[in-house]
Amino acid sequence: MIGTEMTPASHVEPDPKKEPRSLAILRSRTAGIVAIALLLAGIVSFAVTSRDSSSMPLGDLPGWRQTGAEDFSTPAAKGLVGRIYGRDMRGYSDLRDSSNKGIYSPDMVLSVEDGKLDYFLHTEDAVPRVASVIPFGYSGQKFGRYSVRFRADSMPGYKIAFMLWPTSDSWGDGEVDWPEGGLDGSAYAASAINGSLENGGMRFDPPSRIYAPTDMTDWHIATTEWTPGSVKFFWDGQLVSQTTDRTGVPFRKLRWTLQAETMDGTDPSLPAPEVSGHLQIDWAVQYAYEPVG
Repeated sequence: MIGTEMTPASHVEPDPKKEPRSLAILRSRTAGIVAIALLLAGIVSFAVTSRDSSSMPLGDLPGWRQTGAEDFSTPAAKGLVGRIYGRDMRGYSDLRDSSNKGIYSPDMVLSVEDGKLDYFLHTEDAVPRVASVIPFGYSGQKFGRYSVRFRADSMPGYKIAFMLWPTSDSWGDGEVDWPEGGLDGSAYAASAINGSLENGGMRFDPPSRIYAPTDMTDWHIATTEWTPGSVKFFWDGQLVSQTTDRTGVPFRKLRWTLQAETMDGTDPSLPAPEVSGHLQIDWAVQYAYEPVG
């Protein structure tokens, strides 16, 4: 995160109307004022940092060049997200989701209000309506850093899979998932093993799921760092998991996709028709990998 700039303490001039004092007393008074000012500045800096900890980071970071930033500052009603933010933000349309139970229906699901991209996940015409957006386009990049601030209502039968997906659309070229998981639980992370596509499935690293320490009902920041040697997964700045084998690190271009869909491998009656709720994204930022030195 980019630190908050601290405003220097104001210089304090002696009051010329007061009677003169010795230089030693003046120095002592000035030192005391400066010390208090610095203390207050530190308190103010802490308050500002705390207040701004949810703000979208802007600009490059050491080793990373920012290539995309979106904070959804322009409102958009349902059906207008593609017109205002571009068709990639509207994402997939009229396709079955991964479980084959839901249909990507961006014009029924997506809107922007109060600076948040809102996914209204619900059943309409007996079909669960979901959405999957590509915030920074289909061209993708090789290696990168991706951060998103989001929250979701608890919705049994729905899930998210915020993923890096091959620009080739060939699953064998890799897949990185973080955060992924049911919207009635906690998220986990995984990266596909290169060349492991077999019988319609991939093997993933780490081999056992490691979950985020909290569920997704409050605001959280999920970050993926993909470099030539590893993929690391962070939750609110804390490392949750990472790859354990270099074969779990993709080496071809991937694009970032923020996908909400129905759960796979669960009770086929889920999600129940009466289940509905909101997945909200406050901001999303993307960086290209540029090692220092």
